[in-house]
Amino acid sequence: MTRVQANLLLLLAGAIWGAGFIAQSTAMDALGPIWFIGLRFAMATVVALPFALWEKARATGPVRRADIGGFVVTGIALFAAAAFQQVGLLTTTVTNSGFLTGLYVVFTPILTVLVLRRLPHWIVWPAAFMACLGIFLLSGGTLAALTVGDFLTIVCALLWSVQMICVGVFGGRSGRPLGLSVVQFAVCAVLGCVAGALFEPISLAAIKGALPEILYAGLFSSGLAFIFQNVAQRYTTAPQAAIFLSSEALFAALFGVLLLGETISPAGYAGCAIIFLAMLAVELVPELLRGRRQGASVEV
Repeated sequence: MTRVQANLLLLLAGAIWGAGFIAQSTAMDALGPIWFIGLRFAMATVVALPFALWEKARATGPVRRADIGGFVVTGIALFAAAAFQQVGLLTTTVTNSGFLTGLYVVFTPILTVLVLRRLPHWIVWPAAFMACLGIFLLSGGTLAALTVGDFLTIVCALLWSVQMICVGVFGGRSGRPLGLSVVQFAVCAVLGCVAGALFEPISLAAIKGALPEILYAGLFSSGLAFIFQNVAQRYTTAPQAAIFLSSEALFAALFGVLLLGETISPAGYAGCAIIFLAMLAVELVPELLRGRRQGASVEV
């Protein structure tokens, strides 16, 4: 898979997440946020398991114990991020949540430098801030007074960045992105169902009431989209992945217009254009500069 193909796959994951944001927020009309996480990732585990078994059958050797531990850590980071976001939605607006979650495009390159001691391509920094500006404009260009839910969502954005870095490290090192997917989903499912049983009520009627959202989130938002992320990040960097995945805010707005009859302000359209330009910059600038260097070396 080329880097261009990987980034396009991340863009598709962003589109799936953007459409799923509606399901994620409406599910809590019937079901507690932690139970929703547990059930959606239980379904995602079932979706990913056949792919992981197929990958295992084609592998040349077993997964190292250290990598399995990394898979579990990735799952814990994913569960924590999903939990902070889902609980945060109880006390913040969808607009604020969409913008604040998008802060992972800034957190990811910073953590990459601090934790991995890797400097991303210089274009990642302006592109990350462009993406944040675009998401801010897309959200309406304003934020209501910050609530507890807003602060929870900021923590969620930081944890998303941790999860992305873990995917890049352990998925790439092990060569088992599908195995990583099924383990992290299973960890989320177990933690979600155990925590839900301890802290939230549950009933068959509640599950039925949220079943469409659970099916969409389990099959597509959790199952397919995270698998796309895990596969694609073997061929691109975590900072670049964060920028392409931030397109979920753009797609959430577009699906809101198409499915819910919502409107986008002129500032929102400007935000869409800025996000698109940020993704183009990350994709094209490194290639253009590489082509110039190669051309200069040939001339010499």
